[in-house]
Amino acid sequence: MNRWHAARMDSAAHRAQNAAEINQPSPIVMHQAEALALLRRIDQRVRQQLAPQATAIDQQALYPQAMLRGLGDDGAYAALLPAERGGSGLGLATLMAAIAEVGAACGSTAFLAWCQSACVYLLLHAAPRAELQTILAELAAGRLLGGPGLSNAIKHLAGLEPMRLRAEPCPQGYRISGELPWVSNLGAGHLFAAAAACADGDKLAFLVDCDTPGVQLNAGPPIAGMGGTRTLCVKLDQVLITPERVLAEPAAFAGFIRRVRPGFVLAQAAVGLGIVQGCLDDILAANRRDGEQNRWLDHSYDELAAELATLWREAKTLAPLAEAGQLAAPRVLRLRAEVSELCLRAAMSAQLHAGAAGYLLSHPAQRRLREASFIAIVTPTLKQLRREIHLAEQTQPA
Repeated sequence: MNRWHAARMDSAAHRAQNAAEINQPSPIVMHQAEALALLRRIDQRVRQQLAPQATAIDQQALYPQAMLRGLGDDGAYAALLPAERGGSGLGLATLMAAIAEVGAACGSTAFLAWCQSACVYLLLHAAPRAELQTILAELAAGRLLGGPGLSNAIKHLAGLEPMRLRAEPCPQGYRISGELPWVSNLGAGHLFAAAAACADGDKLAFLVDCDTPGVQLNAGPPIAGMGGTRTLCVKLDQVLITPERVLAEPAAFAGFIRRVRPGFVLAQAAVGLGIVQGCLDDILAANRRDGEQNRWLDHSYDELAAELATLWREAKTLAPLAEAGQLAAPRVLRLRAEVSELCLRAAMSAQLHAGAAGYLLSHPAQRRLREASFIAIVTPTLKQLRREIHLAEQTQPA
């Protein structure tokens, strides 16, 4: 048994208790058993399929397509959908627990699972068009893969950058042109969501296939980590978007973004929560060897585990509010920022606990350092989160 499996077994009781707490608010007791069964399936898939590939995903840019489709088979993405729309109705908190289980083994794959889930979440709240509902079912099942290319739009709405895509109305719908430098989970046969600005300043959200004429996918410069996430530069040249592929028309765009963003950001936080759990596993393994020396380090296992449990309790509280459209943005942004900060502390602590071994490229603690950095710089970045929280606090009545 390797150190990763041993550490995971030692933390199994904590994870099971955490999963039970996450689903405790469900009014249907049966849902708790179904959620735990889902997490057990994912745990088995992670151990058998993902953990052996984590190094190759990180160092050889292996894209874990089979794992992403397998999560669809297990029912991870369908947790977001109510039963009447073909899902399990287990909810956002259960999805977050599933993403975190993946993230404890591989942050790149957890981020891809979030990308897939984000697409499902966007279509769940999009205009009720027949074609979009068909695509939603395929995404939720993992048969169709895709990414949310909304980083630019989110930064634009925060006043940080101009819109990169332009939309021109035409008799068939809209023609979209421009470039998005960072979109993840892309490739042949995939799709992505994005937003574009019209000449009058109005904006719309839409869905487009990567194989659509006028769409060009280009590799970006080499990055320090997360190489297996298929993060590409997307160029669009007069790409036709028919009305059936419009997620939100200009008149509905602002309301659409307000509705989806809390759940969108909350699910992303689960990637970081999973990475923290992976760091705890690494610390546990290191303490078996160097427990006496490691007690002199800051940020002990118990301290970090307590912080992680606190953030999970807050996430459990926020998830149903986000699903109901009742969650104020500052609260979820604060949680997302705290996850980034804990990620950075836990990853550095895991490397220090591992000692010289933690400086080896092959050691999981070294990989988690880069994964934690990614969580702090992916949109919404830690600096953007702090800025938005500050502005929200400034506008609150005394």
